[in-house]
Amino acid sequence: MASPSRPVRLMPPPDSSSPAIFRLVVAAISGAALAFSYTGSYIAAFSWVCIGLLMIVLFKARPLVAALCGFLHGVAFVLTSLFWISTVLEVHGGLSRIAGIGVVLLVGLVYGVLDGLFAWSVNRLAAKSISRACLAAPFVWVTVEFLRDHLPRIAFPWNLLGYPAAANLAFVQLTTVTGIFGLSFIVAAYNALFVWADAASEEYPARIRYGTLGGATLVLIVIAFAGPRIVPEAHASHWARLIQPNLPEEMVYPTDWYAAHKGELEDLERLSLLPGAHPPDLLVWPEMPTPFSYQDPRFAPRAFALARATGVPFLSGVIEWEPVQVGGATHLLPYNSAVLLDAQGRRIFSYDKTHLVPFGEFEPFPLFHRVVTSISNEVGGFEAGHVRSAGTFPSGHRFGVFICYESIFPGEIRQFTADGAELLINISNDGWFGRSAAPQQHLRMARVRAVENRRWIIRDTNNGYTVSIDPYGRIVAGIPTDRRSFLDAPYDFRSDRTLYVRRGDWLAWLCVFASILFLFLTFGRRGKSALQ
Repeated sequence: MASPSRPVRLMPPPDSSSPAIFRLVVAAISGAALAFSYTGSYIAAFSWVCIGLLMIVLFKARPLVAALCGFLHGVAFVLTSLFWISTVLEVHGGLSRIAGIGVVLLVGLVYGVLDGLFAWSVNRLAAKSISRACLAAPFVWVTVEFLRDHLPRIAFPWNLLGYPAAANLAFVQLTTVTGIFGLSFIVAAYNALFVWADAASEEYPARIRYGTLGGATLVLIVIAFAGPRIVPEAHASHWARLIQPNLPEEMVYPTDWYAAHKGELEDLERLSLLPGAHPPDLLVWPEMPTPFSYQDPRFAPRAFALARATGVPFLSGVIEWEPVQVGGATHLLPYNSAVLLDAQGRRIFSYDKTHLVPFGEFEPFPLFHRVVTSISNEVGGFEAGHVRSAGTFPSGHRFGVFICYESIFPGEIRQFTADGAELLINISNDGWFGRSAAPQQHLRMARVRAVENRRWIIRDTNNGYTVSIDPYGRIVAGIPTDRRSFLDAPYDFRSDRTLYVRRGDWLAWLCVFASILFLFLTFGRRGKSALQ
């Protein structure tokens, strides 16, 4: 009599007797390893396996242990990929090192709680069926990312799972349909697929499991290597003069600031007027660490004169002081803004940044504000704008401008295109980040906005990365970082609208509803008996 065959397994997941400490350590390692896709050499391969490594230790774990595994995964990921937050707050925010680390830990707490929700959900679903848990995992993961994108006042969708894959020119084209959440779904699904191929040995034969995994892997490899060759080329017929000032980061602006920086201002004006190989039809100055304001007679006349001298529209990042009624009295409050002048020096458009940086440009929690201001007076201070709409150039073409941190919110940037923007302009001061991983991470996220909206993005920064990005995600022009220079950035106008622009985060909402349904089914009689 032949002995029964054993299920084929490569690395069986921990059984119910596996110590909790083992699961927790593996979960933390998976979070730290995931950071390799967002720092250093940006090795995307880690993003395709590290969520799967987390999932493996969730099976047959106690629910609390599973949730703690997800929590540690999230915290470890933040500490290894976003620790630059501490340095920024210490060097440029006036916080002590301990306080800066405290803010990083607060971010880690948010990521940890949300990743803990993912882990708890997968663990609960796996109690019924490993196959069902693996099927649901990408839906739950995208739901968690979508929550991170919509948290009241502290939303921070930085380093989503889909961004490493978006570095591939073929993969990133999917975002025209689904937004970045579609790539997060695909990557999470592949993680779940290789876990299912190895862990569902009692539910499906090996040839089906490994055949499916092998087929999916082959398809992804073909797309990754052959796909970029068929992505269309975009051609530009316009050029914008982008000024990269490379001004030092200053926390306060003394009354003699303009006199002390007279030479630098003249240098910026000289760069704006230099002849180029392609005559520019737009001049852009970025968000900068300066007191520039059109309410300041030391700046406004110079800006008006510069616009007239160049003979083209002039867009600049400035501080706008606007009257606001507070408690029955009128106060002038500061806004982080972008203002467009026409070629005659007349003001024709302004935009006030609507999504401010929490703990940097505003304090989301009054109690936290009192604690922080007892340590530093440099945190917060800006008011948020209320209107997100496209502007119009004198030529009749429409554009949208977004400032710095706003570039990480895909659902907000698409609103400019939905409002008719034919060109996207991103102005940013990334000098606060120093030479940490943050400027590169920021650029990689902004690049995806070009593809989602199928628009050219011209990105002007204080000290880099100043680039031109075509509608398919290619960085077609750029200048070195940390030097005062200019880029004549190619660009063009487009009026077509992608499915993502028309329908927004439809996939993310589908994932939310699917996740609720998957979890709801575990609370039925069969779900309860399986969990017991």
